[in-house]
Amino acid sequence: MEASNQGDAKRPTPPPLPLSVRLQLAGLTVAIDAVERSDGTVNRCLYGVIDRVLSARPNPRPNKSGVRSYDITMDASRNIWARVFAPSSATSAGRPLPVVVYYHGGGFALFSPAIGPFNGVCRRLSAALGAVVVSVNYRLAPEHRFPAAYDDGVDALRFLDDRGGVPAGLDDKAVNIPVDLASCFLAGESAGGNIVHHVANRWAARWQASAKALRLAGIFPVQPYFGGVERTASELALEGVAPVVNLKRSDFSWTAFLPVGATRDHPAAHVTDENADLAEEFPPAMVVVGGLDPLMDWQRRYAEVLRRKGKEVEVAEYPGMFHGFYGFPEIPEAATVLQDMKAFFDRHSRKPAAA
Repeated sequence: MEASNQGDAKRPTPPPLPLSVRLQLAGLTVAIDAVERSDGTVNRCLYGVIDRVLSARPNPRPNKSGVRSYDITMDASRNIWARVFAPSSATSAGRPLPVVVYYHGGGFALFSPAIGPFNGVCRRLSAALGAVVVSVNYRLAPEHRFPAAYDDGVDALRFLDDRGGVPAGLDDKAVNIPVDLASCFLAGESAGGNIVHHVANRWAARWQASAKALRLAGIFPVQPYFGGVERTASELALEGVAPVVNLKRSDFSWTAFLPVGATRDHPAAHVTDENADLAEEFPPAMVVVGGLDPLMDWQRRYAEVLRRKGKEVEVAEYPGMFHGFYGFPEIPEAATVLQDMKAFFDRHSRKPAAA
């Protein structure tokens, strides 16, 4: 009761948003609520219709920002594929470009790299960073629970490392885009931010030492999806106020993803000093937090865990920003966060050798 009262006392007022953003958010939440069933399953038939409506096709021709996109297959048996976003400079630059491997959001249960907002984010991310972005399609819950998304995320890195780069076209036998796998970053928002953390830790602990070329230079957990049995002050204060995330939707996602019978204190969700067994080579992190995100208390706690474990971490906070804000280019902060990510990216990318 005390926590609830504290949350009510700090109940904020959301800032005004452009009409186009409000309409998109309304449509998104209606779609999510329509496909998520009370028994913890997803109405895949209806979801398939919504998926087709919201999805964007790859565009092999560069757009006005000079970025083209195409899809590649990584493991057909598990439907692991990726949408690649490559700047025009990827084939004309004097040196290989860094790589960003991206994991989309959707509460582990929804969406793909083709969904419009994620497609747009990755295109803008590629242009802003001057990097090749590989947006991974991982298996979805509840049909594929923990640790399927983490396994698929790691296997995407193994695919790139084994191949020695990123295929340059639709044909899996195509030559590679010139990329610098020693400057590989992971990025993802919401559930994708959670996947970023766990994939980075798995890679650092098990695969980094034997990797042929791929080295994790840094990670971007963007408003990462963490949680626990506790209801935090931000979750209580923003219930019914913030768009996209509420307790019902959040609880659904954990129920769908975590092992049957597990609580939200499972280590996949609840990253604490006790269950965050971080590898020695865990990479530097830039954690993005929005001031109108009910999950912000969990995200700040996550950053503190990294600090206490001796890891390099930066926290970039954007007051008044809701969960998923950087997917909406109509909002000024969506450009600001890309600028801040670029600064982190430049600091941690491998510097080209002197001529």
